[in-house]
Amino acid sequence: MTHAMLKGSNVPVEAAAVRAVVCWSPSPEVSVVDASALLLGADGRVRSDDDFVFYNQPRHPSGTVWSLGKRRLGSAMRDTIQADLTRVDAEVERVLLVASAESLPFEGVRDLRLLLLDAAAGENAEPYASFEIRAETGAETALICGELYRRGGEWKFRALGEGYSNGLIGLATDFGITVDESAAPDPAPTPEPAAPAPTYGYPQPPTAPPTPYGYPPQPDPYGYPQHEPDSGLPLMGPQFIR
Repeated sequence: MTHAMLKGSNVPVEAAAVRAVVCWSPSPEVSVVDASALLLGADGRVRSDDDFVFYNQPRHPSGTVWSLGKRRLGSAMRDTIQADLTRVDAEVERVLLVASAESLPFEGVRDLRLLLLDAAAGENAEPYASFEIRAETGAETALICGELYRRGGEWKFRALGEGYSNGLIGLATDFGITVDESAAPDPAPTPEPAAPAPTYGYPQPPTAPPTPYGYPPQPDPYGYPQHEPDSGLPLMGPQFIR
């Protein structure tokens, strides 16, 4: 039986491994939605950047959480994250399940929902839980759809639907991910003054002061690392280049 989830509700998860499937109907405004996951410790933050599973880092080093990628099913699209809950590190207390939409607001995303399936039952099995997600303002560009969390030694799932207007980068940094923005170009160097011409016994006649050159060229104010237009996420170290 499928549990129809309301925002804030929770259900126990009895499956050893689950698939969290973000589903949507493509539109001219938004054709791609990306699913990702963050593994959080007891302090509510990632232990390192490795705890962020997304399109540029599709598999956690532990091999317990990974992306299965996108596929079309009829007129709908889906992007899937799988988690082997029995093997997730004991230090991990929560796994956030996130959707982002190419830095575009979710008001343009139609039929957004999260399905939770028993991975052992196959893709066509009846979902264990289903959550119809409605953005609160429509201006959100990233959403925490739900979370898998430990309680009394067991796993549960909670429907959330919490949004961020500053996209996946804002959401990720809130939970401790380091975003490297240090690749902006350095300012152009100030030209060295020319050495005065030598004199040999007689004073040189005065000359007109040189025409001022003005200020040295300024750096490009948008000189952040360049990215593929659909990622919306600055560099997070060399392993995060899309």
